[in-house]
Amino acid sequence: MDITRRRLLGAAGALALPAALGGCGGFSTSGGSASGGEGTVSFTTWGTDAEVAGLRSAISRFEEGSGATVALNVVPYEQMFSNIDAQIQAGNPPDVFRVPYYTFGSYAGAGQLLDLSPYLESSFADRFTPQAWAAVQNGGAPFGVPHHTDTSVILYNRAMLADAGITDVPATLEDAWTWDQLAEVATTLREAMPPERYPFAYNWQGNGVTRWLSWLFQADGRFLTEDLAGPAIDSDAGRAAVEFTQSFFAQGWVPPNDTITSSTYASDTWYAQTVAMVWAGAFLVPDAEATLDFEWGATFAPQQVRGGGDFGGNALVATAGASDPELVAAFLTSVTEEESMREFCVGASLLPTRADLVEQGIEFDVRPDLSPVFVGQASVVQPEDSGQVASPDMASIITVLQDQLEAAFVGGQDVETTVTGLSEGIAAAVA
Repeated sequence: MDITRRRLLGAAGALALPAALGGCGGFSTSGGSASGGEGTVSFTTWGTDAEVAGLRSAISRFEEGSGATVALNVVPYEQMFSNIDAQIQAGNPPDVFRVPYYTFGSYAGAGQLLDLSPYLESSFADRFTPQAWAAVQNGGAPFGVPHHTDTSVILYNRAMLADAGITDVPATLEDAWTWDQLAEVATTLREAMPPERYPFAYNWQGNGVTRWLSWLFQADGRFLTEDLAGPAIDSDAGRAAVEFTQSFFAQGWVPPNDTITSSTYASDTWYAQTVAMVWAGAFLVPDAEATLDFEWGATFAPQQVRGGGDFGGNALVATAGASDPELVAAFLTSVTEEESMREFCVGASLLPTRADLVEQGIEFDVRPDLSPVFVGQASVVQPEDSGQVASPDMASIITVLQDQLEAAFVGGQDVETTVTGLSEGIAAAVA
């Protein structure tokens, strides 16, 4: 994997979660403040060059309008959360930092983030899609702002599909393949391909295991109860999701190394033309367009009882001891204004969380023709889906998913045992 793609994959949160966080409220930050809109907001993030450029532009816009200063600290993703955790424990964290949605709950649940509800206008939630707003809630209150999202669609190699006689690829969300239709496509590809090539690869490696939940959601299932206090995966939907994804390996539709614990990213096998299709986020688009020497396109993820997808991307959060909460809230409000969010998303090939931008549509700077596919796919994520992933216990739940699904996919564990193991493991995680 070249350096650019490794950085992009890291920026999508595909590497390690921060360690489980202990509570330590009451600390103070190093950012000074003053009255009259002046002061300093310290902000730590990671990001691709395009993401950082978009953030710098948003910061300049805020500074010009407020008279305040934002001290931006950009660190490698691999160091991001070990640094944040150490600063929290030492009592000198930044005022604001960036965090994946599946990690958000660990910080919010430990009392380490600022409850923004006293500092935001009552109508603030209305600017976001319901699924985005649900992803930053803890105990019914917002502890962050949804800065952007991403979701997985199917990227496909046009020639490899055409060689198997597959030329009719869904062009609208309504026409997305069902599970049965996907199985037919995969079977056709398997029969037409040499043994060393495969129909597709799925992007559930490492902490990307949360993307397996898309299959559960498509079956109209849940993994947590509505109050997020217990398991809900022991269901017909849970069994259907395990059984269908287990068949990917039994039918030879995915490479043997397309497992949860694999060190090879799914996108690498697609880049190498080992697979005809791959599930991937919009963040990969610029690198794919610059790197690949074959024609490729994108289509929607499958649907079953309903559509479903992963709610990727990142929130911006404030630490609980921020010395000037009003100034921090003003910064977070500014960064999520329409102009700043649009510029950030089109430049970085990421998806907006503002409802007006979703309704209007955006066009990526790179491969704008693919923008409607990603925006449309993100629209099928339900608030109850993204809200579950924001659980304070998500770090422990991820470990359960990794262990049980790996056993099902490559360890020969049957569906019923896997669902029981998932249910018992989730119950222990949220206890």
